[in-house]
Amino acid sequence: MKKIFGLFLLCVSFSWAGISFASGDTHPLADVDIPQDEASIKRGLMVYYDSCRMCHSMKYIQYRGLADIGLSDTEISNLRGDKPLSDRFSSTTTDETANDLFGMVPPDLSLMAKARKQGPRYIYTLLTSYYEKSEGVYENKHFPGIKMPDVFAYSVALNAEEKSVIENKVKDITSFLLWASDPRAKERKSLGVYVIGYLVILSAMFYFLMKRVWARLDDEDESAVGCRSTDSV
Repeated sequence: MKKIFGLFLLCVSFSWAGISFASGDTHPLADVDIPQDEASIKRGLMVYYDSCRMCHSMKYIQYRGLADIGLSDTEISNLRGDKPLSDRFSSTTTDETANDLFGMVPPDLSLMAKARKQGPRYIYTLLTSYYEKSEGVYENKHFPGIKMPDVFAYSVALNAEEKSVIENKVKDITSFLLWASDPRAKERKSLGVYVIGYLVILSAMFYFLMKRVWARLDDEDESAVGCRSTDSV
């Protein structure tokens, strides 16, 4: 019996150790608020074009969808060039070249803000976790061994002011990726207010209708009782 109990305790201790190791995070997510105003999303779009599009595609975003964040027809035309409005964002690096350079094809960013738990905070933390491990060697605290280089040069920022500028840029790209992961979120939320209002009004109408019907039935029951009492007399 003691051996069985000892084995049980050993298994429990290993289980807890496994859970702790799996859930442990040596570099927790940054506690940061990601803005979702149009200005931030627009700036994030330009950051994507300048810094991310070389490697990463966004296959679920069409050029025509950029009108939803306030871009004019001229601005959209400047971005898409001779591509049709229905075309989607593709990286400027072919899959073959990416495989040669990184040993893999960089992931599509369309749904990245939804694909990860606490996606916006994850993206922000990842991009601001680069540091110089040794001279000329750079690493990421949040994702050790990551293939992606420090595209915003966060690890070589000389002072707090430079880091702040980069952090604001990272907030903008995160804001854009959050919008891209659900472009209709704002529309759905607005529609949801009207739907909830309609359901509240409809429920109130049915409630008062029910009260009226039951009141009529109660009156009929009282009349029937009165008639039976009269007959019995």
